[in-house]
Amino acid sequence: MTETPAPTTEIGDQAAYAAAVQTAVTASAAYYGARHSTLDDDAFDRLVRGIAAYETAHPEHVLPDSPTGKVAGGAVIGDVPHTVPMLSLDNVFSADELESWAAGVARRIGRDVGTWSVEPKLDGLAISARYTGGRLVQLVTRGDGAAGEDVSHGMGMIVGLPEELAEPVTVELRGEVLMTRDQFEAANEARTGAGGAAFANPRSAAAGSLRAKDRAYQVEMTFFAYGALPMEGTDEPLAERLRELPYSGLMELAAGLGARTVAVTPVPGTTATTVEAVLARVQEIAALRADLDFGIDGIVIKADAAADQADAGLSSRAPRWAIAYKLPAVEKITRLIGVEWNVGRTGVIAPRAELEEVELDGSLVRYATLHNAADIERRGLLLGDHVTVYKAGDVIPRVEAPVAHLRTGDEKPIEAPEVCPRCGDEIDRSQQRWRCVRGRDCHAVASVRYAVGRDQLDIEGLAGSRIDQLVEAGLITDFADLFALDHDQVIGLERMGETSTANLLAAIEAAKAKPLNKVFCALGVRLTGRSMSRRIARHFGTMDAIRAADAEAFQEVDGIGPERASTVVAEIAELAPLIDKLVAAGVTMTEPGAPARPAAGSADEADEPAAEPADLPLAGMSIVATGAMSGPLDGLSRNEVNELIERAGGRASSSVSAKTSLLVAGEKAGSKRAKAEKLGVEIVTPEEFAARVAAYL
Repeated sequence: MTETPAPTTEIGDQAAYAAAVQTAVTASAAYYGARHSTLDDDAFDRLVRGIAAYETAHPEHVLPDSPTGKVAGGAVIGDVPHTVPMLSLDNVFSADELESWAAGVARRIGRDVGTWSVEPKLDGLAISARYTGGRLVQLVTRGDGAAGEDVSHGMGMIVGLPEELAEPVTVELRGEVLMTRDQFEAANEARTGAGGAAFANPRSAAAGSLRAKDRAYQVEMTFFAYGALPMEGTDEPLAERLRELPYSGLMELAAGLGARTVAVTPVPGTTATTVEAVLARVQEIAALRADLDFGIDGIVIKADAAADQADAGLSSRAPRWAIAYKLPAVEKITRLIGVEWNVGRTGVIAPRAELEEVELDGSLVRYATLHNAADIERRGLLLGDHVTVYKAGDVIPRVEAPVAHLRTGDEKPIEAPEVCPRCGDEIDRSQQRWRCVRGRDCHAVASVRYAVGRDQLDIEGLAGSRIDQLVEAGLITDFADLFALDHDQVIGLERMGETSTANLLAAIEAAKAKPLNKVFCALGVRLTGRSMSRRIARHFGTMDAIRAADAEAFQEVDGIGPERASTVVAEIAELAPLIDKLVAAGVTMTEPGAPARPAAGSADEADEPAAEPADLPLAGMSIVATGAMSGPLDGLSRNEVNELIERAGGRASSSVSAKTSLLVAGEKAGSKRAKAEKLGVEIVTPEEFAARVAAYL
């Protein structure tokens, strides 16, 4: 995990300080209210640290409404008193800062902390859930820490927050209400469908939805408990237990009562006895961040024992026994300055957002995904909008939504193209993903470049510039035409001599012998890729069987559902002339080692079906390979490793889940190894894996 220096906004004088305080207070009120803050989390943290630094240097200038030392940055929301103050957390941004903080806790309590609790810092809205006799009677937001807002009308819409506990106890549960990615998308669909503006991000969606008393739509949220404490009416034995249990024990108690905790996620809370072990766990959770279906912005470290917590005490805004280790921001606010409409190799027309450059998750981002025209309309985006942009790990950045209340009136509608932006022909708007009516013919060069790539036909000597020459000279219109090229046509191209011509023609001839999965992948069928092409080729065995298959037959292939099956069938029908040309050219149309399947309607169709390769060493297994391969697998590309997996009967996958059978973990395996360990997935080295599939190398 990359170390992050403590970010700070420099404040030079008293006037700048006063302006900064006002900006922070306004942003806090929006953040903890139902609106989206004018500042993203990273910018707010920088500003508050800058304010604190100025106040340290100039204590005589400190303003009474300064956000430092206050819960929720001084935003006052609600008037329901808390039984015990609901405090914020202080932050650290590096290992050095964490070690310094932990040493300070030890000095305060006069001993080393025996056990630390470590869990993700959920990016949601803190609430108090009060139960009487096991029944949920009131929900209260954190507010300013002393009092919050009654949001009891939200009962029944929060997953993980039972309306009745497993035991009839009187207790207060505290936790975070948030939206998962799926819940966020569903909430935006419901809100925009009701005529409202899209939510800016999952956190503001949860906050706004929980506070809204009257709405024309329903949303779902999720609760994760992080505290349990006695309240008026709690019987003394339980109250004593709640006061004496360590934090980890409180979470077990909350889960036993029926509340959701992070124990059910890929990043469960754990304990550690040293700061070094805490930092190792911080790195593990950070590595899994991109794979989570809910947002986290850091990791919370707490003294686990109740005695350590009591001796460390509290400040005015935060417990001195807990800290948040903040992670680099994966969400920022920036400005949408343009939209490009690009045509892909299959003719699909896709918009791309051009942004004012912003740093996200350690990289500078200028472009982001916009999906399609319908998505732009649904989110209500305008040119010039301030927008939230999200990125995590290796995921392509995406525009979430506009920050509507920052609009100035100068924003303009995003104009969708009337005709194909590449060739000027008509656009097929019958589906959400628009497509040029010419399909692949609109961008023949891109289709040919894709087909001859390393993971498809792998034709050496066909660089992009050479393909441009062939298309511009009228020698090819698709990649099947490559197999009809002759010596005189090729040597007539600029900078082609006898040797280079002979080599290119030999490489093209060799490509005819590629297996069916490579040929099918070269076709560029929409909603398929390298892995799916291998599954399809292995399932059907021949191109004839693929062409004869209907949507129902395609659904027998692992990973193909009804919608994808229909698209694949339509695509294969559209590609019929190209496939015919490939057959005529003598290109291989069979998959070595695959069971032969008769084409639908053939005389052999009623015969006993071909046997599946159940005796292969990886039959029925889902395998993920990650990290640098070594030993017998050294030098293999990830796609070549995936091909090896599928030759041995397994299914190659790119992500670790509960369905993963085996992880092949090379050097620097990273987050996938951490996730596999948490899920109990078997992990082997490249050498161990090679021994299992030696016959298929």
